[in-house]
Amino acid sequence: MADGARQSRNWPSAKTTALALLIGISAVQWLPTLPPRWLMGVMAVGALILAWRLPRIRWFAILLLGFAWAAWRGSAAMESRLPRAWEGQDFQVTGRVVGLAQTKAGATSVQFHIDQVTRDGQAVPWQGLARISWYDTPSAEPEPCSRWQLLLRLRRPRGTINPGGADGERSALARDIAAVGYVRDDPANQRLSVATWCLDRLRGSLAEGIQSRVNDPHDAALLRAFTVGDTRGLEQQDWDVARANGISHLIAISGFHVGVAAVFGAWLCSALYWLWPSLALRYPHVQTQALFALATASAYGALAGLGMPTLRTVAMIAAFALARCSRRASGPMHALALALIAILLVNPTAVLEAGFWLSFIGVAFLILCMDAKGRGVRAFLRELTLGQLVMTIALLPLTLWFFGEASLVGALSNLVAVPFVSFVIVPCALLGMLLLMLCPPLATPVLWLAGWLTHAQWWLLEQTATWPGAHWYLPAVKPWALVFATLGAIWLFAPRGVPLRALGALLFLPLLWPTRHPPDSGAFQAWVLDVGQGLSVVVRTREHALVYDTGARYPSEYDLGSAVVIPSLYALGIDRLDVLMVSHADNDHAGGAPAVAAAFPGALRYSGEPERMHIPMNPCVAGQQWEWDGVRFRVLNPVASASNASANDHSCVLLVEGHAGRLLLTGDIAMDTEPHVAAALGPGPKPVLQVPHHGSNGSSSADFIAASKPELAIVSAGWRNRFGHPRPEVMQRYAAAGVPVFNTAVDGAVQIDFPAAGPAEVTARWRLLQRRYWRE
Repeated sequence: MADGARQSRNWPSAKTTALALLIGISAVQWLPTLPPRWLMGVMAVGALILAWRLPRIRWFAILLLGFAWAAWRGSAAMESRLPRAWEGQDFQVTGRVVGLAQTKAGATSVQFHIDQVTRDGQAVPWQGLARISWYDTPSAEPEPCSRWQLLLRLRRPRGTINPGGADGERSALARDIAAVGYVRDDPANQRLSVATWCLDRLRGSLAEGIQSRVNDPHDAALLRAFTVGDTRGLEQQDWDVARANGISHLIAISGFHVGVAAVFGAWLCSALYWLWPSLALRYPHVQTQALFALATASAYGALAGLGMPTLRTVAMIAAFALARCSRRASGPMHALALALIAILLVNPTAVLEAGFWLSFIGVAFLILCMDAKGRGVRAFLRELTLGQLVMTIALLPLTLWFFGEASLVGALSNLVAVPFVSFVIVPCALLGMLLLMLCPPLATPVLWLAGWLTHAQWWLLEQTATWPGAHWYLPAVKPWALVFATLGAIWLFAPRGVPLRALGALLFLPLLWPTRHPPDSGAFQAWVLDVGQGLSVVVRTREHALVYDTGARYPSEYDLGSAVVIPSLYALGIDRLDVLMVSHADNDHAGGAPAVAAAFPGALRYSGEPERMHIPMNPCVAGQQWEWDGVRFRVLNPVASASNASANDHSCVLLVEGHAGRLLLTGDIAMDTEPHVAAALGPGPKPVLQVPHHGSNGSSSADFIAASKPELAIVSAGWRNRFGHPRPEVMQRYAAAGVPVFNTAVDGAVQIDFPAAGPAEVTARWRLLQRRYWRE
């Protein structure tokens, strides 16, 4: 008995258990490769023995168990992806639509759980969640939970890898997406059935009910986002406004909304007991009230799509309800720890998502730093005001780490938006949703009022989005700077009695330190960004910067200018752009130009086809030249006499010449133009060559390679692109000339340094620089 009691006392608390589990699971996410499964099994068994024999260090055993669990789940998730040998092939599949369909110009996208796969008439043993698109009109509406038979072309998830850019492969792993692809034309494509009842169908029905009863489509789209987490109607500008005000968490359904729903459930329970006091004789009031709050929060969380803040809040409310029902005291930090343990055990890959960290750390800061005193309106307003200040400053390091930007007006915006949205708009909208299900005609005036309130709130946010500091960008945050700033936030908002709390602000200073040193005079750097099947190059001298091409903008509104080029510039510490040069007007080179031009309106703009551009551009003509910081820039093409040339041959060709190295940017020129470019190149060091036209066989002639004598070459192409770029015969020509070739499809973004007194050198390949086990 004494030994058992002693071991029980040595069992870690919920907070220690949650922290140890979090550290173990998070450590796995930094691994370039996962350990073999037998080693995970040995580690798990060893951890159990350690916990049994050495009770005082059970926290370490929990850490090891978390590591083994996360590694096993990560390995299983990677093995569940579409087999590599099947990529690019067509499959006859049956499965069901998961969630709400996203319809944009030219594409309808859904998440699709594949249950059965047939290839060449033979069933194959594979199933999983895929993200698929129709590039024409589907034969029927892809309603949630509907079953389909489709001919799909699939591949493994793969994204672009750039400085400061999002990691699509990490997101795919966190969301259990095992394949991506599109629907092929086939007479057998058909919808097989539609479920009679489905939670996502109810969400879609409620969203359509809101849309049809609110006159302004934009107000309706915002209201749908605030209430059921349906963001399909929001435009890029809406997300820009949300980021500028630091209120993206409200659009994604914040945990505060779920808390309001739980309070509504508790009030409903109290009303029932007030109407029928005899209920207390059969069912204890306190325990029943807790269960009502949990049921209401769970129901609304399900309607809201069960995002990370929603799951966290529901789990915390479940912990509180469990404590109430078992008549045990439970503080908020204990409930948060139990919620963290539950989510990590169910889904350890949740730590890969920014929402996980922002949600849990934000609430932990509020619990640790907010010391509620007093009651009444005055105390509530005090806590609300300080709460927004704590959240804005405490989450600043994480926000910069994940997104590369933060909002300095976020505290003020949240001070107004959080209570107004959570206590006014959401309750009004929830009442409207309830009436939609019970008595639709009565829902119209309520939803109209909610739409009007949403319009007023968003108008105010649009004004504050233009204030200085609304978009605050910093270079890429280093891990050690993130740790220092987080410790500084803890110190700054520590309880009274902790000495010198104001000095915690000094630990934020590493966030401001530059991550890279600018080149010396006569030297420069270049980054060939990974923009898929397109091109974008950043060139930086000591005091100036140029962007050559901007990647594509697709009908789905995915814009590589805003998604890749702009974040990369800020992550590299470039906050001013002097020249934006677009080689020619094809979408894969010019699609992102409007976004980049809007972000840097002071940049001079040049294009080889200004008349075809969607924004005003100056003509790019051979003979133009300038010098920055001892680095010379010369335009070699197009020549004035080539007015009848093809669009590709109108490409601006730019030569960048430092003291000891040269870079030749060729756009999409073809073999007809290459002799002129080679002749205009002139004497000098061997250039680094951007391979013309992504490695098409209509360019990179053997004569051009021999005449230009490149030191090395960089090709910008999409992974498994439909053109087969770079073509094998082109790569053979470079290999025969002894020219090493780097490919953004394989290497991610490629950095080349051109020192003032030495040869050019590839100093970073982002896919190899930041190795993670989920990257192909």
